[in-house]
Amino acid sequence: MIYPSNQPATTSMPAPAIQCGEFWPAIPLTDAREQMRIDGTVTDQRLRAALIEAAASVNAELSTWRRAHQAAGKTELAQVDPEQIDGKSVAVHRWFRAVHCLAGAILAERYRGFDSSGKGDKRAEVADQSADDLRRDGRWAIADLQAKPRTVVELI
Repeated sequence: MIYPSNQPATTSMPAPAIQCGEFWPAIPLTDAREQMRIDGTVTDQRLRAALIEAAASVNAELSTWRRAHQAAGKTELAQVDPEQIDGKSVAVHRWFRAVHCLAGAILAERYRGFDSSGKGDKRAEVADQSADDLRRDGRWAIADLQAKPRTVVELI
């Protein structure tokens, strides 16, 4: 069978979900790929690496917050916010948004392309803007999860 050059061969076995510990939900690669609109040009291994780095970053930033909730008897993220949308805790939705956005930013920075023409420069600018927007959205998701303001302004 011949595959298009930008699409790797797919297997019938889905890649295993990324386990993030007892408190945090597992990250299914197929769901992440769909949510992030990632096509076959990004291999499962590269997507997995980006998601692992993003989850590690989000979890590290939320470690104190997590410990406070665990001390209050919450054993998993879904217990933090009883409010549900589409059958899932709002806290879970926000955590996934943070992880997906940061992983998307990592991938946008890595897959800028190698075209050195003016067209390639323009694509790199778009990728930079996209990565910045994704990082911002990830930061907002983390703030929303903690019920903190998205922006802190200090008058000089």
